[in-house]
Amino acid sequence: MSLIAVLDLVAALVLLVLLGLIWLALRRRFLTRRGGTFDLSLRLRPTTHGKGWALGIGRYDGDRVEWYRVFSYAARPRRVFDRLNLEILDRRPPSGAEVFSLLSGAVIVRCRHDGEDVEFALSPDALTGFLSWVESAPPGRPI
Repeated sequence: MSLIAVLDLVAALVLLVLLGLIWLALRRRFLTRRGGTFDLSLRLRPTTHGKGWALGIGRYDGDRVEWYRVFSYAARPRRVFDRLNLEILDRRPPSGAEVFSLLSGAVIVRCRHDGEDVEFALSPDALTGFLSWVESAPPGRPI
C-alpha cells in the first residue's frame, strides 16, 4: 500500500469521526431547541447495584417524558414515560460506584412505570421540576 493510499484512508477516518461528532452536537441542539429538557440519567439494568447507568437527556412532551441517550445517533427517544403511569417510590443519594457514573450532585429517584421499576438520576433542580410535573395534572384528569 502506498503512502498516499494510507493518508487517504486516515483522512477518510478522521472525516467520519468529525461527521459523527458534528451529528451528535446537532442532535443535542435539535433536542434542546424546543425547551423543556434536562439532564436525566437512566439505569438500564436496575437489578445491578451501582452499574448500568446511561447519561441522557429528558424532554417533557405534554404528559410524557422522552429519554434520549447522550451518546446515540438516534433521532427518536429510547424510552418514553407517561405521567399517569409513573409512580415515585423513593429517592436516595448515589452510593459506591454510582458517584463516579453520574453527574455531580445527582439524586437517584426510584419510580414504577407500567409495573416496571425504573431509576432516574437528576440534579436537585431538575428533580424539583420533575416531581412537580409528575404530581400535577390538567384539570379534569385523574391523578
